[in-house]
Amino acid sequence: MMEQSLIPQAPALPLTAQRTVKRALTLLDRHLRETGVAFTSTQAARDWLKLKMAGLEREEFMVLYLNQQNQLIAHEILFAGSISSTEVHPREVVKRALYFNAAAVILAHNHPSGDTTPSQADKTITQRLVQALQLIDIRVPDHLIVGGSQILSFAEHGLL
Repeated sequence: MMEQSLIPQAPALPLTAQRTVKRALTLLDRHLRETGVAFTSTQAARDWLKLKMAGLEREEFMVLYLNQQNQLIAHEILFAGSISSTEVHPREVVKRALYFNAAAVILAHNHPSGDTTPSQADKTITQRLVQALQLIDIRVPDHLIVGGSQILSFAEHGLL
């Protein structure tokens, strides 16, 4: 007998829509890597992250590595957790930022609940990361929390 989930599941996108989204992400990734294209505004980062993280079922912590002109060098999910939390280690963020020779990083994580209100743990780890990265001259222009279609910017809310 199959066990039924107590959590309602959103209907899956049709295969054609999934392919369209995947193509859009590929085009956006390519566009952001072109010379002269940069994350010069919170809105640019918001749009990109909404596509990447809005539908995730578990909390994940992503870092976007930027060069001196705020152009995307690379991005990666560094930590993944449960539906309500993930453990972030500043040492690993610093190590990867140095690996990519980043001049700046944008931090991002999702709240699968959809509520973008930062927890005290979110605020604390952000401050620890900013302090650790400042020691090696890496800027942190923003930390964004993705909650479905809503995205909260730490910079816009004076939390950085």
